[in-house]
Amino acid sequence: MAEISEDQLRRRTRDLLADVDPAEATQFEFRGAQFDRGLARVDFPEGKGGLGLSPKAQTVVDEELRQGGRYWHDLNVNPIGIGMGGPTVLAHGTEEMHHRLLRPMFTGEEIWCQLFSEPGAGSDVAGLATRAVEDGDEWVVNGQKVWTTLAHVSRWGMLVARTDPDAPKHRGLTYFVMDMTLPGVDVRPLYQITGEAEFNEVFMNDVRILDSMRLGERGQGWHVALTTLMNERVALGGGVPARGSGLIGVLTAAWEKYRDDGGGENAADAVHHRVLRDRVVQLWAETEVLRLTNWRARTLASAGTPGPEGSVGKAVSAELNQRIYECLLDVVGPEAMLFPEGYSMERPEDSAFSSFGSPSPVRGFLRSRANTIEGGTSEVMRNILGERVLGLPKEPGVDKNTPWSEIPRN
Repeated sequence: MAEISEDQLRRRTRDLLADVDPAEATQFEFRGAQFDRGLARVDFPEGKGGLGLSPKAQTVVDEELRQGGRYWHDLNVNPIGIGMGGPTVLAHGTEEMHHRLLRPMFTGEEIWCQLFSEPGAGSDVAGLATRAVEDGDEWVVNGQKVWTTLAHVSRWGMLVARTDPDAPKHRGLTYFVMDMTLPGVDVRPLYQITGEAEFNEVFMNDVRILDSMRLGERGQGWHVALTTLMNERVALGGGVPARGSGLIGVLTAAWEKYRDDGGGENAADAVHHRVLRDRVVQLWAETEVLRLTNWRARTLASAGTPGPEGSVGKAVSAELNQRIYECLLDVVGPEAMLFPEGYSMERPEDSAFSSFGSPSPVRGFLRSRANTIEGGTSEVMRNILGERVLGLPKEPGVDKNTPWSEIPRN
């Protein structure tokens, strides 16, 4: 459709709020109506949750929904589906897939997970060993995936499997959408240092996937996976929250609560107080710089596969989150040595990350240790930025043209 004005977009959103009774509609009902009106992802095409607008226009919709009290953050609704699965299905899926999968993905009725990492192929995703063998109009899948976030509550999984072991590792992969309820899919919890099992390992034993659930062509799985990976980095590090909100808001609120009038009765305490104050201010400034950088990136973005700039937000936000939590523990003081919530050893029962952005200082600190690993390690992000943004030479790829079956593995 033709570009519409900001005022028109605001009126559309206010009409949604007026027509769908906030007191009566559930999350699924409201977000379903939002999808039907093209306000789910305004950069998506009409009829598929969007209006064909620039991605930056979504901030207008989100602002109106926040003011109307009917805003759900995508990371709490369906983080992997909306942030990564939606763009991948749209770019590489069939029309049938678009109409079957996108709406319940956005409402949160069908949660998604990402089946990429394996015990022997973490950062080197292209080295994965899970096999898919064609059998008529089906593929028979056998293998193991690991660190699969929310697999235990997911209906669909984005699966990359090796379909040609005699091709070089990047060229022998194929991408599927796998129904997590299929026979042969076994999901087992992996408990992390927070005491929760947000992550899982997934075993596939003779799982049969219809060829109609393949995304992209045979052997083009790496190309499709790049769409997922680049959108993942934007989803994890590219948010544009309100100024001073989110985790930095938790830190500044803690500073107001725990600070004293001058830092104590002696000079050492006073110096510590001033240093801690400076750390809080510095982190606030860095958070604002990141927010504005992400705003600029969103303004320049277009639909489809994001550029490598998404790795900037991912790398910076992951390490910034960790430093904010470290400062938060220092602000709280001796109380931060305790973990009053305890290690409950339980699995989240819905799609929300239980400790992601947690206001609990200790629980959030422990969860943040994963920030520099998930969605691509900080080392991988720096390689991407060095090669694709700064134009530095790539690391030697000695196995680039070697058949996967001939590459030594542990």
